[in-house]
Amino acid sequence: MTPSAKTTTAEKTVLVIGATGSFGSHAVAALIRRGWRVRALARDPEAAKAKAGARMPIDWVQGDGMNAQDVVRAAAGAAVIVHAANPPNYKNWRGLAIPMLAATIAAARASGARIVLPGNVYNYAPGSGARIAEDAPQAPTTRKGKVRVEMERMLEEATRRGGRALVLRAGDFFGPAAPNSSLQWLTTRRGGRVRGVYAPGPVGVGHAFAYLPDLAETLARLLDREAELGDFEAFHFAGHWLASGADLAGAIRRVAGDAAIPLKPFPYPLIYALSPFVEMFRELLEMRYLWEKPIGLDDAKLRAFLGDIPATPFDTAVRETLADMGCLPSPALFEMQTGSLRSSRLDAAHVRQDPL
Repeated sequence: MTPSAKTTTAEKTVLVIGATGSFGSHAVAALIRRGWRVRALARDPEAAKAKAGARMPIDWVQGDGMNAQDVVRAAAGAAVIVHAANPPNYKNWRGLAIPMLAATIAAARASGARIVLPGNVYNYAPGSGARIAEDAPQAPTTRKGKVRVEMERMLEEATRRGGRALVLRAGDFFGPAAPNSSLQWLTTRRGGRVRGVYAPGPVGVGHAFAYLPDLAETLARLLDREAELGDFEAFHFAGHWLASGADLAGAIRRVAGDAAIPLKPFPYPLIYALSPFVEMFRELLEMRYLWEKPIGLDDAKLRAFLGDIPATPFDTAVRETLADMGCLPSPALFEMQTGSLRSSRLDAAHVRQDPL
């Protein structure tokens, strides 16, 4: 790759691929707050603009993330490419995820940009434990985990040819303006209220959750110091570690003011019965081990580099997420923002963070 301007210069341009997704949209909001000029790739820029919010200052570029020429064109002059694209509903991961990342690597080689990949815990074996460090062995047992390992190896190989990459790994995403939030499928809802919380694994097994506004702000702070990063860097974002499956139900009960919300077993028998006919259910079953074994992340390296890490109290994060899901009265702050409902909720979630 050719050398690029450091991100400490006045002109900071980032290309976001997947800017309307759960992680991508929060990354956009956090980067805009910290002075980045955001460019985003979309097959239908007008539809993407409407989804993100017409008042969001995003430079939309028409193109397909599977087409290397489109990505190269969109990345011209960018210092960073945030690769937040993900195959929807777990479909055809290898057939889509690998070519999309290859296109991003080609664009980074042409522009000199650093690639950012939001990582997950799929890379690790079920017995890896609750405090996995960045140098832990990656020995996935699932097809999707093997794809994720291959993607990170692609990035490492690119850095050996002169590129730069950053992997920020986290647990299960949740937050406002995130239609794929883990709270969406871990709760049952009716009439604007939470009616039940699912326990997808043994109650005594811990699980890692990542509140998206905190994770996105962490990424923005890392990129503010991009010049201090090595060619290939990986950081683990520990987020919220819940030692028991009952802890999530407890937080939801407190936030909703309803101590009677039941904790129910996840309907695995139904999922198994329908899995021959529903691909999404087959893929979910492959990842069931994530709820049966404690798999969490050690953030010591991240803390040593950044110092303070954004950490919204768990009850507050759950409250903001449930309000966005229509299960609680929306805070007045949401109504004060301009733009679309989506962008206003992103703004509301991020204004807690320290001002620039």
